[in-house]
Amino acid sequence: MARDSAAEQGQSARAQQQNRLEGIAGYLSDPRARDFDRLVYERVRLGILSALAVNASLTFTDLRDLLKTSDGNLSVHARKLEEASYISCTKSFKGRVPRTEYRLSDAGRRALERYLDHMEALIQATRP
Repeated sequence: MARDSAAEQGQSARAQQQNRLEGIAGYLSDPRARDFDRLVYERVRLGILSALAVNASLTFTDLRDLLKTSDGNLSVHARKLEEASYISCTKSFKGRVPRTEYRLSDAGRRALERYLDHMEALIQATRP
């Protein structure tokens, strides 16, 4: 009887694995999966978009400190997002100190939402 139970558990585990594989295959064959935005995928750019999604605006220094990255690294990634019109950048001076402020654009919010939708679909496809 214990042998039957172990065999049933093995079959159940194999069935669950097969279901997960089918879910992943279904996700990957979905045309929306091909629209995955690689621009958002990178860690620093995803961090910038996520931080701006929950804040009206953040300064360069705020983002740099929050994401624990270098000035040069943040600058390169922010520029890519700006070129894609995912964020806007405003430069000003506070006294004699330059101040760079970033805001999330509507296009950036939509790109982040699409990215999160892709991740949710992938999670749903891989979890039992």
